[in-house]
Amino acid sequence: MATVILVRHGRTTANADGVLAGRTAGVRLDATGRRQAARVAERLAAVPLVGVVSSPLERCRQTARAIRAYQHGEPATPIERGIVECDYGLWQGRRLAELAQEPLWALVQTQPSAATFPGGESLAAMQARSVAAIRRHDAAFEAQHGTGAVWAAVSHGDIITSVLADALGMHLDLFQRLSAGPGSVSIVRYGAGRPAVLATNTDCGDLSWLRASESAGGEEVGGGDVPRAPDRS
Repeated sequence: MATVILVRHGRTTANADGVLAGRTAGVRLDATGRRQAARVAERLAAVPLVGVVSSPLERCRQTARAIRAYQHGEPATPIERGIVECDYGLWQGRRLAELAQEPLWALVQTQPSAATFPGGESLAAMQARSVAAIRRHDAAFEAQHGTGAVWAAVSHGDIITSVLADALGMHLDLFQRLSAGPGSVSIVRYGAGRPAVLATNTDCGDLSWLRASESAGGEEVGGGDVPRAPDRS
């Protein structure tokens, strides 16, 4: 089975200023974000990627270019609108501190499955299209490159945590219990029976163990032979 590495883009000026950037054009990585992109690219250099799929927004494309620059060969680099940032509608471009005073804020935090942003999309629709896009690319890369294929998807915090919630079998109302910080890596392997979440929200550590993906079998009671992140305790 193929393995997808979910990468959140590096920090932007909007992140640093507490602004909900959404799909605003021209939001780029700041100096910290560029360092985070380089760091994640260095981590992924230990893993030959068959593809680097990116959200169309500039901050993700910058991060994806950094990852590709550290790879040997020319991994496929498609742009995927299915993993673009949530359409926050009229909330886009506003400060989070201001939005926290809106009546909708409490619903977004406590029952996101029922929340639709004014003039934008619902969080349920966001999750549905992002999960569908990730699963579609995963199946395509596996069909083309085999069960040992490892690929990266560069996207946004809410997209990544909603994909992780789906893989974990969590209701969308619980997805904000998960985190995906700027420049973080989370790892999912979709199997014939169920997904396996191998890592969440990591920003350091060796990833060369993912080279063993091609020898992975199905998950078994007691652990099976699925490669796991090294124990750092």
